[in-house]
Amino acid sequence: MAMSPASTLQEAEAPAKPARRQTGRKTRRAGRRKPGAAQKKISRLRKPDDMSLEQWQVELRRQFGREQKFRIRNLGDEPIFSEFEVANPQTRRVYRVAIRGRLPGDNFCSCPDFAVNTLGTCKHIEFTLARLERKPGGKAALAAGFQPAYSEIYLRYGPRRDVVFRAGTECPAELVRYARRFFDANGRLTEEAFARFPDFLKRALSGEHEVRCYDDALVYVGRVRDRALLAERIDEALPRGAKSALVQKLLRTKLYPYQCEGALFAARAGRCLIADDMGLGKTIQAIAATEILARTMGLQRVLIVCPTSLKHQWQREIEKFTGRESTVIEGLLARREALYRAEGMFKITNYDVICRDLDFIHQWQPDLVILDEAQRIKNWKTRTAQSVKRIESEYAFVLTGTPLENRLEELYSIVEFVDRFRLGPMFRFLDAHQHVDETGRVVGYRNLGKISETLKPILIRRTKQEVLPELPERIDKRLFLPMTPQQMKHHEENRETVARIVQKWKRFGFLSESDQQRLMIALQNMRMSCNSTYLLDKKTDYGFKADEALKVLSDVLETHESKVVVFSQWLRMHELVERRLKARKLGHVLFHGGVPGRQRKDLVRQFREDPDCRLFLSTDAGGVGLNLQHADVVLNLDQPWNPAVLEQRIGRVHRLGQHRPVRVVHLIAQGTIEEGMLSLLSFKTAVFSGVLDGGKDEVFLGGTRLKRFMESVESATGSISAGAPVQRTIEGNGEGNGHARQPSGEKRRGAPDGGRSPEEAWSDVITAGMSLLEGLSRALGGGAQPGSGQPGSGQPGLPRELVERDPASGRSYLKLPLPEPDVMEKLMGLLGALVRK
Repeated sequence: MAMSPASTLQEAEAPAKPARRQTGRKTRRAGRRKPGAAQKKISRLRKPDDMSLEQWQVELRRQFGREQKFRIRNLGDEPIFSEFEVANPQTRRVYRVAIRGRLPGDNFCSCPDFAVNTLGTCKHIEFTLARLERKPGGKAALAAGFQPAYSEIYLRYGPRRDVVFRAGTECPAELVRYARRFFDANGRLTEEAFARFPDFLKRALSGEHEVRCYDDALVYVGRVRDRALLAERIDEALPRGAKSALVQKLLRTKLYPYQCEGALFAARAGRCLIADDMGLGKTIQAIAATEILARTMGLQRVLIVCPTSLKHQWQREIEKFTGRESTVIEGLLARREALYRAEGMFKITNYDVICRDLDFIHQWQPDLVILDEAQRIKNWKTRTAQSVKRIESEYAFVLTGTPLENRLEELYSIVEFVDRFRLGPMFRFLDAHQHVDETGRVVGYRNLGKISETLKPILIRRTKQEVLPELPERIDKRLFLPMTPQQMKHHEENRETVARIVQKWKRFGFLSESDQQRLMIALQNMRMSCNSTYLLDKKTDYGFKADEALKVLSDVLETHESKVVVFSQWLRMHELVERRLKARKLGHVLFHGGVPGRQRKDLVRQFREDPDCRLFLSTDAGGVGLNLQHADVVLNLDQPWNPAVLEQRIGRVHRLGQHRPVRVVHLIAQGTIEEGMLSLLSFKTAVFSGVLDGGKDEVFLGGTRLKRFMESVESATGSISAGAPVQRTIEGNGEGNGHARQPSGEKRRGAPDGGRSPEEAWSDVITAGMSLLEGLSRALGGGAQPGSGQPGSGQPGLPRELVERDPASGRSYLKLPLPEPDVMEKLMGLLGALVRK
């Protein structure tokens, strides 16, 4: 009587929607109505006054099951008391039904509804009983019940699950006496006997008497024993629990105390729900818990299911924090099948393909399933939710900051994946916690504290206020977003303009003022296209940033005390965000350079004092001179050229007087010029951006310092993948600045030769660049003796040999030696590659 893979909840609750029948056709309730008596339909929405809740649900299943046209096949030798295969032609699902009697609780079905409804029956059992009752002698046989010669060990599904031993009519007295050491007077396996159950099974199966032990009973006993073994092994490996020094050695980064506790809780539970507030690092806790299971229980196969946009973020986090390789499942069906078969501990896929990949997943047999953004399965009626719940695994971690958004059914659906028995049957759960009016409409909820108590063994949730003392002062998170085709068209057209200008620079060694102007316009257009096409044409709105910003803001504003400062260089970008805020009626103010000075203080005061005004939208005009430390979140819709400007933005909130950790969220267009600027912006200096912004004078550079400068550029840009997938991903997990702590002497994954990371390589770039410019500054200023400038040049302090006058125009030029041709060619090529990224 093997349990089949978990089916869908719709299959379980399908009694709610009877099949359509022909008009005028009458049905009979077998064995309950006189011939010709009309069937009284029972409402599935309202309980009859003369029935208990359980009676109503049993009758619904009986009514629905006996109307179905399932296909049935006898798998045994007996005509009545046998095992049957019942197939639903609509869903194409097949279940095994064992008939032992007529009363609820006598029989068994492998469908998920039977397992959790605690009623002892289901629509498949009722359908089978109706068919058997029509057979000659069927009713009498069912009424008498089943009294087999053989004995059984089976799992009884009721208000609680029990492993039961039922002695057959020919069971030896010696075996009956031995069974009393393990089973109580009602035949139920006692709690202390789970550890010794293999002893009884070995003895029971060794004699001549037939004893049947069903698969679901063995699975249940095995899981109870495994949980005890799991806790025992974790306690041995981590004797001090979350305070053990070994916990900090799990990953290549420092875990905060609450994260250690979360990881240990998840590992000990085996199947749990991590529901911490946004920004507290649910991902890193799941990865740490996975490491614990891998080291204590030999975990080998982990399936991560997340939104498509987060797949590469998971890959980055796994490799950064563990050094383990991971495989992103993508492509057409044949390629996905091959990727599942490939070697590797981690497979990362998305919700949208689960229904098509179930066979591949079942063949791979994951030990652990991690669901990220698990609110995607909150609606149990969707195909996605039903497919995900058919994935079988020993362990499961479910990550979501919002397990309950609108209705209790959402929480039930998510918890069901973790432990489908935890909250009991849905009908009983809703009846215990919903207030309904006379029409059946939900008007409120009750006894919510009882839900919290019920979920304690599998749920861990911490708010920011609870862990405030443990949080770092500043948490940076980068969200990488895709570009629409329309955006990429603008981006690539301007990139080609930049490339042509760079080629011209490579050929002639200088740029005219008009070329510099065209270069800056093209670079600006590339940056604006990263936000939305609206910034370029003020007509269309192709882009994901405004919608993603609203999603981030919605998550943040769930914490009632949080306020957010939203920065963008362009007012048009704020117009897009403001449209969405007005549609959601979210209180905000808009601060920009066009706001009269007398109104600016009023806007700041409104944001500070009005509890309904929680959003401060600002261009970089608000990045200087404002104190906004009453906010605790900064959202950067775009990245400025100048890293000093970026720090000025953040400094409006992360400043003296701020008593809360500040979260900084950056929206980055992946595979664009914005991503190419990231390493640059990690340094608090404007040297490089000043070079990119340029002046109006042509400057000729050369010498060994330039060569070192260009070698550093090559090293840094060579570590950036040219074929980066365009997905929405996230860097940073609530761990300070989002960077992993690297063990000394170990080369970082993806770092350039010598083990240096991109940030370290860019540090060399900046150092070399500053040294170069400082040398130039000395030559132009303090490095020359007074009076050594060329007479009449208008450039006091310049050495004569560096200044030359154009005899035709009279204009003076600064003259420096050119570098070697190969060095200049390398410079131009690398700068061209940088802007293309």
